[in-house]
Amino acid sequence: MSIKTILKSTMVSLAIVTGGPLFAQGTPINTAAFDALVAQGPVADAATIASSTWASKIKQAGTLRLGGTQTSNLFSLLNEKDGKIRGFDAGLAQLITRYILGDGAKVQFTQVTSSTREQVLINDQVDMVFATYSITPARTEKISFAGPYYTSQAAVLVKANNKTIQSYNDLAGKKVATQAGSTGPAILAQYAPKAVVQEFQTHQEALDALRQGRVDAYVTDHTLLLNALSLGTGDAKLAGAPFGAQDPYGVGLPKGSDGVAFVNAFLKKVEADGTWAKLWTISIGQRTGSTAVPTPPALP
Repeated sequence: MSIKTILKSTMVSLAIVTGGPLFAQGTPINTAAFDALVAQGPVADAATIASSTWASKIKQAGTLRLGGTQTSNLFSLLNEKDGKIRGFDAGLAQLITRYILGDGAKVQFTQVTSSTREQVLINDQVDMVFATYSITPARTEKISFAGPYYTSQAAVLVKANNKTIQSYNDLAGKKVATQAGSTGPAILAQYAPKAVVQEFQTHQEALDALRQGRVDAYVTDHTLLLNALSLGTGDAKLAGAPFGAQDPYGVGLPKGSDGVAFVNAFLKKVEADGTWAKLWTISIGQRTGSTAVPTPPALP
């Protein structure tokens, strides 16, 4: 079953505030269930750790250096009350940390953007990047990917009172926001070549541009737009169904790292034992009204 079908019920008129930044006022994540799931995650034995240079380095350091985000409502959001980051990406990252170190909290966090994800790996600032990170040929020239662990497509976000944009077919001549360094510019070049594209450094900046009327639409990954919609704080909607090729999300790793095989083996384990499905339900399903758990994408 496709992500498009599974998440169709979430395509409702929801979130963008009339002033200021977006705040999470929608259905909050069940923190107790999330924390309990991470705490019950599998732990690798010594032989499994020793089989991977990448995992052994992390084990010896006693901390996993993670590149991620803190503002993605469904995938990786910082709770300022307890200082913990939760969501689908955050949960998998913490489960991998527990798998290697026995404790999902042993993370050294580095904030990344669409434009900095490769560089922090190249510079050895992080051990892995978990940030709704699309696997593309250009990126695989610079880094390696484990996964995919999730798939998405592109989608169009507009203000709820916009009646002229019904899908990506209506973007010609319109001012359209997307994120620099993301797959958005290439998708627009292919599907809406006559759109007037404006690139922003962050998801929030693109949302603000739409809210303020500086652009007519925002095109990016469907799942990132679901984040905005799940906030339930204003007046925006998805214009039409998701479109384009299935977009596989991967775990960014240093180029040539044997961590790829290690992380893929971990992903197969948590998919087989039901942890992946439980994490999806807690992080996304329960918060977007989606009851049908998607089938994880095939792993190499």
